[in-house]
Amino acid sequence: MNIVITGASKGIGSELVKIFTQNEENTVIGIARSENLLKELNNECIKLNAKSHFKPIVLDLENFNAIKTDLKNQIEKHINHVDILINNAGFLINKSFSETQIDEINKTLNVNLISPAILTQTLLPMLEKSKVKHVVNISSMGGYQGSSKFPGLSFYSASKAALASLTECLAEELKGNQIHFNCLALGAVNTEMLKTAFPDYNAPLNPFEMAQFIYDFALNGYKFFNGKILPVSISTP
Repeated sequence: MNIVITGASKGIGSELVKIFTQNEENTVIGIARSENLLKELNNECIKLNAKSHFKPIVLDLENFNAIKTDLKNQIEKHINHVDILINNAGFLINKSFSETQIDEINKTLNVNLISPAILTQTLLPMLEKSKVKHVVNISSMGGYQGSSKFPGLSFYSASKAALASLTECLAEELKGNQIHFNCLALGAVNTEMLKTAFPDYNAPLNPFEMAQFIYDFALNGYKFFNGKILPVSISTP
């Protein structure tokens, strides 16, 4: 099976890579900005499974043109189709609405909404070749309608709500292609991003535990769900 994961260098993303690569029949494309962290992750994967197939790709997901050209070409060097795409990369800034600068707003929307949209658009032909065809968008309870909202996270929450809505739209528009789109709205997990949002809060779940859930859902969720926004949370601070 061929899996593409963004935000692969740390947190939930790196745990997902390690879980998927334990099966030597999987080829995992991990995308992140940090070359050093991806190298460290590759070494960890090899320690866990000497026959693992992890293909790290260094890319800033705000470089939209590179997604369409360089990234696509690099992915096609390793695999000829994509079974699972997990849009996991995210950006959060904890700042009041009135003080947030335009460049900070743009970065939030670029990473959390526009880049997953462009990456999905770019990989559609490769997804269509798969028998699985599952796109899993990682959102947040902050973007889940009716959930608790917190000061300082307005643009983050709005961007994640937009990603959830995009998921519903793509499931409808591309149902004829039999590509399944689902969105997981995650609650509190002990990651660097959570510490940015809630410095003094200790979440009940660690990245590995959440990654294990996402792994199982990515493999099997498409059999039961399409176009769904699913809350995955026992805690929202």
